Amino acid sequence: MGLQAPRGTRDILPAERVYWQQLEEAARQILDRAAYREICTPIFEQTSLFERGIGEATDIVGKEMYTFQDRGDRSLTLRPEGTAGVVRAYIEHGLYSQGGVQRLWYLGPMFRYERPQSGRYRQFHQLGVEVLGSADPRADAEVIALALDILKALGLEDVTLMLNSVGDRGDRAHYRQALVDYLTPYAADLDPDSQDRLHRNPLRILDSKDPRTQAIVNEAPRLLDYLSASSQQHFEQVQSLLEELGIPYQINPTLVRGLDYYTHTAFEFQQGRLGTEGTVCGGGRYDHLVEELGGPATPAIGWAMGLERLILLMGDRPAVPSSVPHLYVVTRGSSAERQGLVLAQQLRHQGYIVEVDLSGSSFKNQLKRANRSGATHCLVIGEEEAAAQTVQVKWLASGEQEQVSQADLLSAAGRSRLFGEQ
Repeated sequence: MGLQAPRGTRDILPAERVYWQQLEEAARQILDRAAYREICTPIFEQTSLFERGIGEATDIVGKEMYTFQDRGDRSLTLRPEGTAGVVRAYIEHGLYSQGGVQRLWYLGPMFRYERPQSGRYRQFHQLGVEVLGSADPRADAEVIALALDILKALGLEDVTLMLNSVGDRGDRAHYRQALVDYLTPYAADLDPDSQDRLHRNPLRILDSKDPRTQAIVNEAPRLLDYLSASSQQHFEQVQSLLEELGIPYQINPTLVRGLDYYTHTAFEFQQGRLGTEGTVCGGGRYDHLVEELGGPATPAIGWAMGLERLILLMGDRPAVPSSVPHLYVVTRGSSAERQGLVLAQQLRHQGYIVEVDLSGSSFKNQLKRANRSGATHCLVIGEEEAAAQTVQVKWLASGEQEQVSQADLLSAAGRSRLFGEQ
């Protein structure tokens, strides 16, 4: 067998790329209208950024990162998620000094060494937003509302918002001890991963997918019962705002998310058709991360969407190709081929989508491809047309055609939309 893409990676071929383009365009329009600005960060960072930001006790840092030494003997890691890099850029470039709230969004590949399965890859893509500089519950409600807007714009109406509060550091410290005290007598009955997490990261046991562990967790103390008055007030305000926005939600007291930096609000949008991998968007508040990475105290909240999972769901309905040509250029003979290329480029400059047949095959075969292309018109230049500087304009649906000079065609096409929509 010849060369193949590495395990856990995949090629996105043109027919599928149409869905990606629609997703990206929908997200860009919605986020632009909410005054979010795009930020791009490197796909690799210093390893210490993720160790400090995500947490050394997490599965991501402990098991899933792609880490390597570069030629300068520096430890670098392909980014496993987007928030840490955005926060690093926020600090490094002093965005906090601009005052007010920074509303940022990003889109790009992430990398985790996980067992590949449907909708989960070792190189995957995330769309994410980060709001830095606001502790207001309205920020929580805004990012949740925007996520729902994007999902609905993609035709994904049947999603469920799962909501929880993980409190602040003090709340979690009290709860962590209560959870360990409860789980310790059941240690031998927990799945191996949960046994390992019991003293390293016990909150992660709450979202174990192991049935036996789930049955034990169902009787565990609830984090919501350990919230301080201020944490409880923040959570109630978020719920009230979601209700004002008409966004339904379900409280899930075991929802903790997989990263150590979360505080207060944690949420996921889930879609049942994806089974156990049903989370299509997840996020929460992280009020201490900027400070922990060396910046000023800055409350923040954000989310990320896994694009591969969204594409799986979007694939249930037909995509509308984004680059169907208005015109297909058919030529025969060296002079005609040169003129066809020049004419196509001039029409492209006027805003038309033009495909030139480069096969050099017979007129018959080129016209077959023109009919399959989706174009409304075909421009035919043979040796006679090339000598006379003319072109045959053919309506592909009816088969009618008309000969015009190339100059007149360009002039008329520039004055009005002769072919398709701009």
